[in-house]
Amino acid sequence: MKKIIQPVASALLQITLLILALAWLLDSGAKSMGYQWQWERVPDYIAFYEDGEWWPAELIEGLFITIKISAISLGFTLLIGLTTALLKLSNSWVGRGIATVYIEAIRNTPLLVQIYLLYFIFGPAIGLDRFATAVLALSLFQGAYTAEIFRGGLNSIAKGQFEAAKSLGLSPFSTYYDVILPQLIQRTLPPLTNEVVSLIKNSSIVSVMAIFDLTTEGRNIVSETAMPFEIWFTVAAIYLALTLTLSGLSAWLEHKLGASWRTQ
Repeated sequence: MKKIIQPVASALLQITLLILALAWLLDSGAKSMGYQWQWERVPDYIAFYEDGEWWPAELIEGLFITIKISAISLGFTLLIGLTTALLKLSNSWVGRGIATVYIEAIRNTPLLVQIYLLYFIFGPAIGLDRFATAVLALSLFQGAYTAEIFRGGLNSIAKGQFEAAKSLGLSPFSTYYDVILPQLIQRTLPPLTNEVVSLIKNSSIVSVMAIFDLTTEGRNIVSETAMPFEIWFTVAAIYLALTLTLSGLSAWLEHKLGASWRTQ
């Protein structure tokens, strides 16, 4: 537990100091421009009290959409990444070729261009709405990077384990599910966490399709209130809290998986 708490506490301290320094610089700059802070208005766009209950306001509603898009995209990302990695390592030159073309095409073109292509060309052709197009774009983009992570993890597992499973009469599915997959998860969890964080941050780009995620709601509020600094700082803080929570959860899960693996 100490190994988890120390790096997390150190990271939180560094982030806090960085935020304080940034806040001081921005406050000094705002004062020099004559900008008047209106932080007291920000809570109204997070939650409001009505009819004896608290209700989520625009920013929290946008956060829910961001989480929904990211969660669904993550599931497809892992599926696409694992499938592509297996194709990349297969004996079929067709499978390897398809995987290579997909990975290189996705990794060497901007996500924004991919979103536009899917939204304006391929999406309407196959009947996808904006939400489905956003999920597909994020899944395809992150899936290419996740495939390389899975490929590296699979290559790090000794070939003898595949041979041992085969000699025991295990089917290919049982070999991967019972023998290979647990080791793969343990070995790839840290880089996969980075991909999840990237997925959440990249989800802000889908705002170009007028999806009312956290970024879109923030932009709309800024246009209505003329409070760019307060709103965008709040949006950034929400993204930061979300990604830090995932990083902490990943560190805890990695510790638990490592402990359970050592006891086996």
